[in-house]
Order: sequence, then structure tokens, then C-alpha cells
Amino acid sequence: MTRPDDEKHLRHAFAVAETSRLGGDHPFGAILVGPNGVVLMEQGNGFSAEGGDRTAHAERLLASRAKAYDSAFLAGCTLYSSAEPCAMCAGAIYWSGIGRLVYGQSEASLKAITGNHPENPTLDLPCRAVFAAGQRAVEVIGPMLEDESAALQRAFWAGEPEA
Repeated sequence: MTRPDDEKHLRHAFAVAETSRLGGDHPFGAILVGPNGVVLMEQGNGFSAEGGDRTAHAERLLASRAKAYDSAFLAGCTLYSSAEPCAMCAGAIYWSGIGRLVYGQSEASLKAITGNHPENPTLDLPCRAVFAAGQRAVEVIGPMLEDESAALQRAFWAGEPEA
């Protein structure tokens, strides 16, 4: 079920993705919001910052950093992601204990934009399928504001210069 601040927080994740792009990295961003609506942490894509680490996706890095909080608290938190988490990131979100996910662009839409780019060989597996295989529920909202989210990706993966 959507919440009143979902769009605001999702746009914050978009801003983190844009900051990541401006820093020379892939345009993905995620934020973790506590049960009271306060932003706890944010994370851009770490592919370049981590020396070409293809597993340094924003959502996985954020889920790993979330260990600063106990699982009971994380169950009430929401991770907002500029794009649907891939299977790896969905697994990290699941194992971290985060209870809710809101994402912008779907994995299928992202794949249509990136094609077979060697830096993003997209796994077209919906995060809902990953979560459904688990033993605890993760609420998923998305895609949401998909056109805005997709706009973050188009120019980057086409190799166009920054605006």
C-alpha cells in the first residue's frame, strides 16, 4: 500500500542516482527510511568507486550498511530505489531484514534501455519473484514514477554527454 511520502522519498533516491551519475558512476540510487519517515542513509552506485566491482549496486551496498540497525527495526523500514533491484540486490534486501521496498523503473524497462551493455547485463527477474521464494514478507511497491526514473538511465546508457 502506498504511503503519502512515497513519491517524495522516491524522488530523493532519483537525486542520489543523479549525483552518482554526475560523479562518473552508473545512475542508480537508494535511500533507507525509518518507520518514522526519517531518511537514515543514502547510497549511490559504487561500480566505479569500488574499482569496477559489478556487485557494488546501490541497493546491495545500502542493505549491507543497514547492519547498523537490528532486524526488528529494519522490518519497519523502507528502501527506496531508483530502479527495481536485481536478483542479487533483492536477496540482499531480504537478508538484511528490510521490510518494504519502493522502486521507480522496472527491471524489464531498464533492460530495454541498457540492452546488452557489458556493464549492465541485466537479470530480467522481478524482485517480487525473489521475495516470493523467501520465508518472510517484503512489501513491494513499484514501478512508481517510472518515466522519471527511466529518464535517469536513457542518456547514460546511450553514451550521450551530460546535459
